[in-house]
Amino acid sequence: MYLVDRYKAHMDKISQDGMTFITPDGECRLTGFFTCERACELPVMDIVILMVKATQTDDVMESVMSCVGPETVLVSLQNGLGNDEALMKYVPADRIMYGSGVIGTELPAPGVCVSKPEAGIQMFFGASVKSAATDAAGKYMEECFNAGGCNASFEDDVRPYIWKKAIMNSGYNTVSTVLRLKVGEAMADEHGRGLITAVWKEGCAVARAAGIIDLWPLIEADTQNLIDNLGDYYPSMAQDSLIHQRQTEISVLNGAIVRYGERFGVPTPVNFALTEIILAIQGNYGRQYNKVKA
Repeated sequence: MYLVDRYKAHMDKISQDGMTFITPDGECRLTGFFTCERACELPVMDIVILMVKATQTDDVMESVMSCVGPETVLVSLQNGLGNDEALMKYVPADRIMYGSGVIGTELPAPGVCVSKPEAGIQMFFGASVKSAATDAAGKYMEECFNAGGCNASFEDDVRPYIWKKAIMNSGYNTVSTVLRLKVGEAMADEHGRGLITAVWKEGCAVARAAGIIDLWPLIEADTQNLIDNLGDYYPSMAQDSLIHQRQTEISVLNGAIVRYGERFGVPTPVNFALTEIILAIQGNYGRQYNKVKA
């Protein structure tokens, strides 16, 4: 198993001491990884899994392509919509898989990963275009994830799962960021929950127009699971904006819902407004009010 990350201290710690992996069930130490900072240091791989922010895909692909051979399968396990289309610039569609997970994560220190998985299936993926290569890769990944304790599913049609995850993320992730609240706190507030619900309903309308099943009953049924498992959590966009002050994934979440809505003629005013707000926030980190400076 090869791990690649530009976070050198994280890679060095895992290489030397293994990774401390903390879940609701306890803590364990994972060892045996080969780690490096750039994919160009690797030999040609059978499967390359991308888990960087979707906004960073093109930035890393020049290095990644050095370990991609004529039979390598590229797998996007990234948040948002359109990740499979992004990879089609680099390899044929019949060597692309895509999916996502419902696992909140935090890296409090190098070599330490805190995992907050939801109940049920925690990782799902499928082929962009079904082929012998994607079938073999998908079955192998499913076996590996499940053997490691992550409930995974290799789907014939992964699109409903991708859209459901992206829509839910666009609600609680973005509203938590704007309100500067944890997921449970945003959901507990009448107005916060109203905003999240409006995002979800717009996203479901766009998904139906795109030929996806009606996702609203699934989202509604999963809401309590979300609160129970991720309620005490600042989601990834909140971490990016409030803690690290860096670019967020808004363009592949609410922004993608807006773009698909325009394509299919579905209004998305709440998603549009939240997209503009987050873009304005991340474009002005250095000028925002700071009580310490004041």
